[in-house]
Amino acid sequence: MIASLSRLLFVLFLITLPGFSGKDRPEPDFKIISFEEFERLTAKESEKLRIFNFWATWCAPCVREMPYFDHANKSNTDMELYFISMDDARRPERVSSFIEKRDIQSPVYLLNDVDFNSWIDKVNPDWTGAIPATLFVKADGSRHFHEGEMEEPELLKLIDQLK
Repeated sequence: MIASLSRLLFVLFLITLPGFSGKDRPEPDFKIISFEEFERLTAKESEKLRIFNFWATWCAPCVREMPYFDHANKSNTDMELYFISMDDARRPERVSSFIEKRDIQSPVYLLNDVDFNSWIDKVNPDWTGAIPATLFVKADGSRHFHEGEMEEPELLKLIDQLK
C-alpha cells in the first residue's frame, strides 16, 4: 500500500515538472479587446514589421494559412505577428480551445466589436469585410493591406518586400 502510494505521488510530482507534460513553452497571449485597443496596437511604435491577421475558427481559408504566418513569425525576428480573431466574443472558449489545440504561440486577440461597418473602413477603405485579411504595418507606420488567403511563398515574399 505504501509503495503504490509512493509511486502515485512520484508520478504526480513528475507531471508537475516543467516540460514533462509537453507544455514547456509559454502560453500565447490571449485577450478580448475592443476596436479602440486594436487601433492602439497598430499605432504603437516599433522597429519591426507588424502583421495583424484577421481570422476566425470557422473560416477554413483562415485556418489553412495560420501555420504559414506562425512559421514566418518564428523564423523572422524583425517582425511581430498578431492574430485578430473575428469569432463571437461571447464564446471566448472556442478561440482559447482552438489556439491550444493548434499550439498557436503568437499573440491572439479576440475583437469584441460586432459593429463591423463602423470600423472596417478604418482598417482599410478597400476592405470588403471578408476574411482572411491581413494588415501589415511597417516600422515607419505605413500600411499595406491584403484581403484573401495567402500561400506560404506569397506571404514570405510580401514580408520580405515590406521589411
